Amino acid sequence: MEFGRVSERELDHIDFSLPQDPSLNRDVLSGIRNPAPKVHLGCSKWGRSEWVGKIYPPKTEEKDFLEHYAKHYNSIELNATHYRIHSTRSIGKWAEKTSRKDFIYCPKMYKVVTHDGSLYGKKDMTEDFLAGLTAFEEQLGPIFIQVGESFSPKRIKELFDYLKSLPTKFQFFVEVRHPEWFSDKAINNELVSFLKEHKIGFVITDTSGRRDCAHMQLTIPKAFIRYVGNSLHPTDFTRVDEWIDRIKYWIDNGIEEVYFFMHMHDEAFSPELTIYMVDKLNDICGLNLKKPVFVRKNPSLF
Repeated sequence: MEFGRVSERELDHIDFSLPQDPSLNRDVLSGIRNPAPKVHLGCSKWGRSEWVGKIYPPKTEEKDFLEHYAKHYNSIELNATHYRIHSTRSIGKWAEKTSRKDFIYCPKMYKVVTHDGSLYGKKDMTEDFLAGLTAFEEQLGPIFIQVGESFSPKRIKELFDYLKSLPTKFQFFVEVRHPEWFSDKAINNELVSFLKEHKIGFVITDTSGRRDCAHMQLTIPKAFIRYVGNSLHPTDFTRVDEWIDRIKYWIDNGIEEVYFFMHMHDEAFSPELTIYMVDKLNDICGLNLKKPVFVRKNPSLF
């Protein structure tokens, strides 16, 4: 993910502290520790040739990448669905490769719906997109709808009308990027109130150059985090430490589900940071998450 990328020399001068939890989060969380929170951790793609010989066995063919990916992660932020509408047949083939109940797909809405022109008039296209996703069956997690950086609050009615048209049998999360969604408090309050009323989640994006998108606002008792690291720069690890503390706080206060997706500007290094994060989550939060296992021991790991 290139969103929010800055030069390496800038990283040591950025305040990566996460904001305090907004007071309104207390209206969303029960305040009582969830004894069995669902925590899903993954990446955005399985098709990474850089992982062959790292977490995929040597000479693994591309057609087998997904099957091996699912041995290391329990979910995926599925960007493949952003680029075309997939049939139930093609999605069914993916589901067969990960046919266990604890693996979750979180598909990204088709970009022609969200990035090409108006959201109005996209009903049939949206229905076709959602029809294909039903082939995931119990492996289907939240669907996230991202609108582009130029999609400003001037189009708030258009966004709300589209979101109100969506079928409630699916769980949706929304990601906005235009700075005014965060800088204008009245607009931000209106967006949060709408999402809470309609039981739609609010994507939290933690990236170096856009700290406003790491907003910490929960509109449902579930969190969807898109974390963008910087190829194992030292700040990647201190940032993950902060996320461990926040996730523990949310678990202690009743969050039901957490979806955390690891992005890197160089995705070759995502498994290393995932290992670090899972070890911390399991130790501090009392979880039992799986983590990537290297084909050969990597002596450079922590």
